Amino acid sequence: MSFNSIEFLLFFIIVTFVYYALSHKVRWVWLLISSYYFYMCWNPKYAILMAISTIVTYLSGLLIDKANKLSDGKKSLQLKKLWVFLSFTINLSILFMFKYFNFFSSSIERIFNYFNNPIYLPSFDYLLPIGISFYTFQALSYTIDVFRRDIKAEKNLGKYALFVSFFPQLVAGPIEKSKNLLHQFDEKHTFNYERVKNGLLLICWGLIQKMVIADRLAILVNTVYNNPSDYRGFEIALATVFFAFQIYCDFSAYSDIARGAAEVMGFRLSLNFKSPYFSKSIKEFWRRWHITLGAWFMDYLYIPLGGNRRGRLRYYFNILVVFLVSGLWHGATFNFIIWGALHGIYQVIGDLLKPIRGAIIKIFKIDTHHFSYKLYQVLVTFALVNFAWIFFRAGSFTSALIIIQNIFYFNPEVFFDGSIYKLGLASKDLILSILSIGILIGVNMLQLTRNLRSELSRLNIVVRWSVYLTAIAIILIFGMYGPGYDPEQFIYFQF
Repeated sequence: MSFNSIEFLLFFIIVTFVYYALSHKVRWVWLLISSYYFYMCWNPKYAILMAISTIVTYLSGLLIDKANKLSDGKKSLQLKKLWVFLSFTINLSILFMFKYFNFFSSSIERIFNYFNNPIYLPSFDYLLPIGISFYTFQALSYTIDVFRRDIKAEKNLGKYALFVSFFPQLVAGPIEKSKNLLHQFDEKHTFNYERVKNGLLLICWGLIQKMVIADRLAILVNTVYNNPSDYRGFEIALATVFFAFQIYCDFSAYSDIARGAAEVMGFRLSLNFKSPYFSKSIKEFWRRWHITLGAWFMDYLYIPLGGNRRGRLRYYFNILVVFLVSGLWHGATFNFIIWGALHGIYQVIGDLLKPIRGAIIKIFKIDTHHFSYKLYQVLVTFALVNFAWIFFRAGSFTSALIIIQNIFYFNPEVFFDGSIYKLGLASKDLILSILSIGILIGVNMLQLTRNLRSELSRLNIVVRWSVYLTAIAIILIFGMYGPGYDPEQFIYFQF
C-alpha cells in the first residue's frame, strides 16, 4: 500500500475518522492495529520480524531499567551492557540474514575463487522485508536511549509497539528517536482545522514531488541507466542530473507525506530534508539530506567512536567509518559502499584543503560573502554529489564505470537532432520535467527563509483556495498514473 495509491487514500481517511471518533484512551490501540495492517499489506509474514524486533528491544529496555536501580554500580553497568549487546546482536542478526547474508557469502566466494581455491556457500532466496532498516534502527535507538537514561523504559508493550510500527513513517522514515515520538502517544489530540489543513497541504506537496516530478524523471533515468553503453555525453549527464532530483523528490515526498499524515492526527515527526542542493559543502549537505539518519549515525556511531575529540587522524577515521556504514545501510552491494566512501573522502579532503583554500582567499582577496562565491560553492557541491549518485543508481559497478567513461564525450548535437527526445520522454514531458525542477528549486529557495504553509494561511480565502485547487489539478493533470503507467515505488522502500 503505497502513499501514492487510491488504497492508501481510502485507508488514511478511514483511520483518521475512526481515530478522532474514538476515546483518547484507546486511540493508540486503533493506530497499532492500523499500522500492522498497513505493513501486512506488503507481506503478512514479515510483520513477525517487526514483532520480534519490538519484543526484543522492549524487554531490553525493561531489563536495562531494572539494572539502573541496582545499588552496585559496577554490576549495574555490566548488566546494562549485556542487555544492549543482546538487543543489538539479535536485531542486527535478523537484518544481516535478510539484507546482507547473500552479499557477504558471494563476496567470500569471489575472494577464494580469485586465489584458485573455490568454495560454495549457501544463499537464501527471499524478498527483502520493506522498511526493515528503518524500523530496526528506530528500535535500536530506543535501547540506547534507555541505556543512557535519556528516557525511562516504556512499560506499555502496545504503545512501544506503536512507536516501532507507526504507519506514516514505518516504511521509509523519518527515523524517529524515542524521546521525540514515544511520549506523543500519551498526548490528547483534538481535531484542529488549521493543523489538519497544514497536514493535508504537506501531503499534497509530497504527491506533487512524487507523481509529477520524480516519477516523470524516472522514465528518462531508467532508459539511460538500464542501458548505459548505448548513451554518451550529454545524454548521461542529463540522466544523472535528473536522478539527483528524482531521488530527492521521491524521498522528500515520502517524508513530507509521512509528516503530513501524522500532523493530521496531531503527531509531530522530524524534518528530514532542508533544501539539500543549496548546500555549500558536503558536510552541510549531510546536515540537510536525510537528516534523521545523519542524526542517528551522529548520536549512536560517530560520537561513541570518539567524534573529533581524539586527534585529526582518528577524526578522519571516524568519518570514513560512518559513511562506509551509511553506504552499507543503504544496500548490500559494492556500489553503495563506494557511494558512502566517496562522501566520507569528500569530507576528509575538504578538511585537509581548508588551509589552502584559506590562503587562496586571502591572497586573491576573495569576498566569501558575495553571491558568486556562494553559487560557486553550491555548484561544486552539487557536482560532487552527482558524481557519487552515479554509483548509487547504476545497476552494478561495471555499469557505473561505463557511465563515468561515457559521460566525458562531447556531443551537443543531441540537443538539435532530436536524440534528446529518444530517452523515454517526449518533448512536452521533457520540457515539463525541466520546468518542474525549476519550480522545485524556487520552492526550496523560499523554504530556506520562510514558512510557506504559515504564510499561505494568512492570505485571503480566495487566494488560498485557488492555491489548493491548483495543486490538486496539477496532480490530476500532470501526475503519472492511470492505465498503461507502471507506478514507481518509492526508491527508499528497498532499504
